[in-house]
Amino acid sequence: MDVKIAEGWKDLLSEEFEKNYFKNLVAFVKDEYKHHKIYPPGKKIFAAFDFCSLKDLKVVIIGQDPYHGEGQAHGLCFSVANDVRIPPSLQNIFKELNTDVGKPIPTTGNLESWAKQGILMLNATLTVRANSPRSHQNKGWEQFTDAVIEKISEEKEGVVFLLWGAYAQRKGAVIDRTKHLVLESAHPSPFAAHRGFFGNRHFSQTNTYLKSKEKTPIVW
Repeated sequence: MDVKIAEGWKDLLSEEFEKNYFKNLVAFVKDEYKHHKIYPPGKKIFAAFDFCSLKDLKVVIIGQDPYHGEGQAHGLCFSVANDVRIPPSLQNIFKELNTDVGKPIPTTGNLESWAKQGILMLNATLTVRANSPRSHQNKGWEQFTDAVIEKISEEKEGVVFLLWGAYAQRKGAVIDRTKHLVLESAHPSPFAAHRGFFGNRHFSQTNTYLKSKEKTPIVW
């Protein structure tokens, strides 16, 4: 199956694209775009992979669903398009970033600059129906993104995985912790951030580890 995704990732995931579950997923997603308002726009479904090349991969952040509000989702977990109000979880990410490394609170929630530095911002489910959270769960996306995580763990070395919340931590169970750095904490949502996301210092820890592996640190 010819999937429009960046070449390095296409090679890594080529076997996955030929499996029956993925073909069924593609048929489902195409039908959904035909009959419903779906986010993100079709050309941005694989934006996380297009912005972050496999060759330059340094960090993986795992989210759950794309945002389901008008104009929010653009293919990167936690990130929103320019001129869109910054969601509460992302506000909390920026607060921790400010506390941890002194970065001023940004005025935009667009995290494409992170992705271009080698951060794969991967939602477990890559599409969603407008105003209908979790509507595309259990259709095949989770199996695909599980395979992405497993392939990265197997094929790469010295990647930092940021697992915020129980859902991300379950997806990260396959990661080889002898080859990679896995940082876990509570989710940055308003309901959980005070239970361990604030104060996790994941941003500074990420850069300390990258430097130890002689990789360029992230400019958050």
